[in-house]
Parts: sequence; C-alpha cells; structure tokens
Amino acid sequence: MAPRLGSLARELSRPYYEDAFPAHDIFHAKRVRDVSLQLADQHPDSVDREVLAAAAWFHDIGRPLERIGEIDDHDDWAANEVTTLLAGEAVSTTRTTAIEHCLRAHSIRASSPEPETLEAKLLFDADKLDATGAVGLVRLACIVGERSGRTGEQYAIIDDASTLNADHAELPDIDIVREWARDRLDALYTDPGRRLGESRWAFMEEFLSQFALETNRTPESG
Repeated sequence: MAPRLGSLARELSRPYYEDAFPAHDIFHAKRVRDVSLQLADQHPDSVDREVLAAAAWFHDIGRPLERIGEIDDHDDWAANEVTTLLAGEAVSTTRTTAIEHCLRAHSIRASSPEPETLEAKLLFDADKLDATGAVGLVRLACIVGERSGRTGEQYAIIDDASTLNADHAELPDIDIVREWARDRLDALYTDPGRRLGESRWAFMEEFLSQFALETNRTPESG
C-alpha cells in the first residue's frame, strides 16, 4: 500500500531540515502541520487534509540554503524541488500542483503571491501562528538572535536602549518581537486562524507587560 501523502512528505522532507536552525526546523514544520489541520477541522468548507499536511512538512525545506545564500527565495525553491520529488511518487498532478501553490504563497513577504486555495490560506495562517503565543515568543527570539550581526546590524537587544545614559545608536529591542507577531496576526486569512491568533496575542500582551515591569519600561498600547 502506498503511504499517505502527509506521511510521505514527512519522510521526504526530513533530510532537508538536518542543517536547519531551531526557528525553522522540522519541529516547526510539525507544529505548522498540527495547527493547520486543527484549523481545517474548524473550517466549514472541505479541505484536502493530505495536501495541507504535505505542504506543511515541505514549506521550509529551503530555509537552510536560503540562510547561507545558496538560494534567494525558499518559497519558489521548495515548490520546484517538491515538484521534482513527487514526480517519482504515486502523487497526482492535481495534488502536486496544489502543494506547489501552497509553498509559493506561504510567506508574508510582499513578493509572495496571494494564497488562492483554502489549503494555501490554512498553511499561511498556521505558519504565522507559530510566531505567536508562548512558542512564538521563543521562535521570534531565536530569529532575532540568528539575524544579529548577519547584515552588519545588531538585533539581539531585548532591553530599551534609551535607558542608558551614554550616547548610543538606535537599536531594535523587544518591540521588534511585538511588531513581527502583530504583523503576522493582522495578515491571517481564515476565521479559525484569527480566533486562535487573538487568544495567543492575549498571552503575548500579558508577557510583554510583565517584561516591561521587569525592565522598568512603560508598556506600549496596541
């Protein structure tokens, strides 16, 4: 018996994540798979759960290569790579095309196409939701650390530089985490995604208020 598409995608994607950093590793892919299927269960319309699961496993397979500069766009690269991978498997052209669209449309980048199918919208939402809530705070902190110094800028500053008496250059601080999370929540497509997003945002607001108290800052509104 041929393996289910989601299980096949999990096994095919696994080697691509071997060099991944924590914020975009296979555990991130699994959480996106789990949340996307959770959102599908709450959506009134029919969803191809196997396409959705497969797209979740594959969506960040190009991140390690993008990080080291071997490719420019992990979305398009993954779509092309997966089309080649699935050509040798018992996967219909219709499903392969559906997965390919999910991968091309899953990023929040301005250059990414709009997700047109329900599966693509659910994948987009689940991916963005993994940057919110308790797990999202840890992931975003990892991303801030990963980017620190890579482009000649200092990102990994979690306190408010204005509290220092000496002159200093403007540096990003914890507010960049708030902004990244809020931007992603504001971009969600589905009602189930937005409901889960607001519950996770409530936790983040509580955390950020506590952070402000511990660092003697005045919490921002909004």
